[in-house]
Amino acid sequence: MERLRSANGKEVLRKLKKAGFEIVRIKGSAHYLRHPQTKRFTSVHIHGNKDIPVSLLHKIIVHQAGLKIKDFNEL
Repeated sequence: MERLRSANGKEVLRKLKKAGFEIVRIKGSAHYLRHPQTKRFTSVHIHGNKDIPVSLLHKIIVHQAGLKIKDFNEL
């Protein structure tokens, strides 16, 4: 099983955009993204260079975005 590396909000946002997600709206530090084909919806909070906890990152990537950890790490 591929190990999930910690990342900050900016890195996660960049990788989700590469995976095809588009920013729907921004409210404060929260960026709301949606994939146009799968209609999956997720949000990423950006607080400078502060890393997102690995447990939350796993929920964003696997459960909300529907990506595999291996695919996310390769983006």
